[in-house]
Amino acid sequence: MRRRLTWQVPTLVALAAVWAVAAYFLWETRIPDSLSLPNLDPSSFFSAHTLSRAADFEQFLELSWIGRQVLLIAVFAAYAKWGTRFMEESAAGRIGTGIFLAMMGFALTWFVQVPFEVLDTWWERKYGVLNVSYAAVIFGGWLQLGVTFISLSVAVAIVMGIAKWLRQTWWIAAVPIFVGIALLQTFLAPYLLSGAHPLRDPQLSAAAKRLEQREGVSGIPVEVLDVHDYTPEENAFATGLGPSRRVFVYDTLLTGGLNQRQLEAVLAHEFGHQARDHLWKEVGWYALFAFPEAYLIALFCRRRGGLYRPEAIPVALLVAVVFSLVVIPIQNVIVRHYEAEADWMSLQTTRDPKALAGVMVHFGRHDLSDPNPPTWAYILFDNHPTLMQRIAMAHAWQARNR
Repeated sequence: MRRRLTWQVPTLVALAAVWAVAAYFLWETRIPDSLSLPNLDPSSFFSAHTLSRAADFEQFLELSWIGRQVLLIAVFAAYAKWGTRFMEESAAGRIGTGIFLAMMGFALTWFVQVPFEVLDTWWERKYGVLNVSYAAVIFGGWLQLGVTFISLSVAVAIVMGIAKWLRQTWWIAAVPIFVGIALLQTFLAPYLLSGAHPLRDPQLSAAAKRLEQREGVSGIPVEVLDVHDYTPEENAFATGLGPSRRVFVYDTLLTGGLNQRQLEAVLAHEFGHQARDHLWKEVGWYALFAFPEAYLIALFCRRRGGLYRPEAIPVALLVAVVFSLVVIPIQNVIVRHYEAEADWMSLQTTRDPKALAGVMVHFGRHDLSDPNPPTWAYILFDNHPTLMQRIAMAHAWQARNR
């Protein structure tokens, strides 16, 4: 035991130091360190009805999410204790049985999620932000379920295959493989989206070319996703790596009432993500979180022979679920940091703080986003700065650039 600690402790300290250095460089943005956001009153921008309606809408979904996670942990804790009983029903080998147990865990996840999905759908339909049927919620998404099934099977096969040779240190070799898979998924993501078409507004297309040149990026197509049959919500996002980089905007964003300058502010924000390599950095953060997660999985699975043995799979699933929940607040801080930088890039590019602030006021009035949520909800759920923070950044930029 003492001999094991003599090399394990220094190794973990060295890895933690490497982790901290990598996190420091990934965290760096162009937002000035001296930037101070003014404390603005939400009632100066939104009516009391808008604030109350948005708060009620989000609070129900937040409480639903909490209930879902509590039940999910309870189910996986029970599965970790008694799930090995399903091994008797598997006639496959070591890896096949491990995949079978992982699929049983995935089935439990699906059964836990469905009632909450139906409940959330009812609430979102009630507020007019979702147009799908309950049948589509329950029986739809089979393609996504299939992809999840294949991904989980591949992950289990990789880990158990490596564990045959490396036993308790499988995570050192497995994590780089999963990071490579994450890079591939990010690269392919734009090609897997259906229902997209090129931006057909010549004026906005010309503005997009101008904006991407100002931000030092080029050759990034802007495509439109037709979502109006599914939801009236307005959104845009950047995705892809290298030659697959794209900016997608919802068709509802183009018809939702934003003027030309405000649409340009949105596009500049998304080009800012690409200009600052946020998609690459997200994969970097994925790697930084994957190493401690895999190490903890290996640590907690030792009593069942490690992930070389299929009976360790239920424990591995429990650790993965708990770890994912614990790091949510940290991951939200990271994503909010990049979203704030994209807002800053938009302001630097368009030099139009009124346009960006106008976009945020519009979102608050039409998309039921709570402009100033409670602190606990902000920590747990918000992976973007609040609308009031984003409006405040526009005011701060204006004060610095009078």
